[in-house]
This record gives sequence, structure tokens and C-alpha cells, in this order.
Amino acid sequence: MWQKGKKFMKALTKTDFHFDGQKSVYHGKVRDVYDINDDLIVMVATDRISAFDVVLPKGIPFKGQVLNQIAAKFLDQTNDICPNWKLATPDPMVTVGLKCEGFRVEMIIRSILTGSAWREYKNGARELCGVKLPEGMRENQRFPKPIVTPTTKADTGHDLNISREEIIEQGIVSEEDYNVIEDWTRKLFACGQEIAAQHGLILVDTKYEFGKRNGKLYLIDEINTPDSSRYFYAEGYEERFANGEPQKQLSKEFVRQWLIERNFMNEPGQTMPEITDEYAESVSERYIELYERITGEKFDKASEEGDIAARIEKNVKEYLASRQ
Repeated sequence: MWQKGKKFMKALTKTDFHFDGQKSVYHGKVRDVYDINDDLIVMVATDRISAFDVVLPKGIPFKGQVLNQIAAKFLDQTNDICPNWKLATPDPMVTVGLKCEGFRVEMIIRSILTGSAWREYKNGARELCGVKLPEGMRENQRFPKPIVTPTTKADTGHDLNISREEIIEQGIVSEEDYNVIEDWTRKLFACGQEIAAQHGLILVDTKYEFGKRNGKLYLIDEINTPDSSRYFYAEGYEERFANGEPQKQLSKEFVRQWLIERNFMNEPGQTMPEITDEYAESVSERYIELYERITGEKFDKASEEGDIAARIEKNVKEYLASRQ
């Protein structure tokens, strides 16, 4: 699209690939997941963006690349803590890895009382997912030590809070496996916090997912991205907390706020505001800023020449052929 002599950036919002050995494809809110021979997973991070459980009508250029490359970097930096599913990134927007049977649990870990945990605390809750919370805490206050507050994946709607005891009792994860993935969760989070601190950030909370393959446990999916994690700027955190002021965040929260200001929270009768090319590009710039801040590296935009989907298809097919 052209406007006022300016060429707008491209975004990939849909994929429909047919790879050799492809068994199925799952189109999520953001990622499209291709099953190859029940052995490998080709995970394409598209440029779709979701908020309030709905996918926005316009893609965000380079968002998929940002998420895919942040996750790939953290997977590589933490494979000494635990094995993970990643094998390769044959394209800036794609990770290929081992197919695992994922547990129906997300391991959420929190270092600061904020977000949904704060909302529950403010309403009188003093226990979250079986974890006792101290009295007298304030919004954005650090916990004495990080707490693990798992959720179980619901078939429809929002995920549900669940305790360690309930997970084991219901047979969702065995006690032996749960003890391992909780230990890994704490170690992965400590590593993520350390890396964030080097870049002037606080990793506030995040989620990790785990699965099994041939009886062996693996870390799966994305980790420590701004879509699955909350980051605060370290500079000014204590001062803002002392003054009861909102923290400066590094996440996609700014998109939610933009929608709220335009009276959209995906409630009955509400209409999605128009996402202009200019706004999509401004969100793209924020995601690139997130990448550079989180990784401490300059973002190298993938080529926009030609068709993005055709580039991905070529790169993935070459990689899969090289494994045969």
C-alpha cells in the first residue's frame, strides 16, 4: 500500500503451508504450528497481535520476528538449565523443534504483586494457587521470594488458577515431574531476571510451558518474550513504588491501553477501533524497541523484498530437506 509517497511495511497475518510429511496445522492467536511426521514442530510466529482474547484486524510488521528471535535467544541461553524443544531457526519468524506432549499447565512465576494477582489480593484473597500471601502488601511490592502460581489450560475461555496439590491430585502432572518443572521454573526465572537486570529491566513475572517426549521432560513454546512476560524499568522502580505511582512497563500493555481509550475491551456491543497503517507501524517500532532493550542488541529487520510467506516456505523446506 502507498500513501503520500510512502510505502507501508508488510505484515504476515496468515499462513497456509504444505510441507513434506505435514500431519496437521494449528492456527493460534499469534502462532501457526505445523506438525511434521508427529516428530517435529514448525512454529511460525506471525505478525498477528491479540488483546482481550481477540486478534486485531491488522498485523504488526516485524512483530513475529521480534517474538521468535527473543524466544530463540532465551532458549539458547538457558539450555544448560534444562533441555528445550528448539532445534533451529531456519527463518527469522520460524522455530523448528521437537514435538512434545505438552502438559495442560502453565507454570506462572511472579516476583512482584501486580496484575491479576494484585486484583485478587485487593479483593481480600490471601492465598493464590495454594500459596499463602503476607498481610499488608501494596501494589507492585516485591514478594519475599518469587511465587509459582500455575494455571490449567481450559478448553474454552480463560485459563484457571490451580495449586500444586490439585495438579498432582488430578493427575495432570505426576508429583515426580511436577517437582522437576517447578525447580526448572525457578531456575529459568532467576536466569531471566539476571539477564533483564543487565539491561536495566526487572523481569516481574512470566510463564513457562513444559512437555514430555519419549519419557523425557522438555521446556517448550516461547520464553521471556514481552507477550508472555511483564517487565518493569529498574530505574525509578523504588521511587515510583514509594510514591504509589504506576510502574513504567515494557510489554504489549500499551496496545491494551490504546484500545481501552477507544472504548474497546471486547465486551458486548463494543466495536474494534480502526487500526491504521500509521498506528500499526508505531506498534512495530515499540516492539523493535522492546527487542533491543531486552536483548541489548540492535534489531536486524528481515528482508521485506518479495513475499514473506514464500521466503518462509523456501527456508523451512530447505531445512527439513537437510535433515533427511
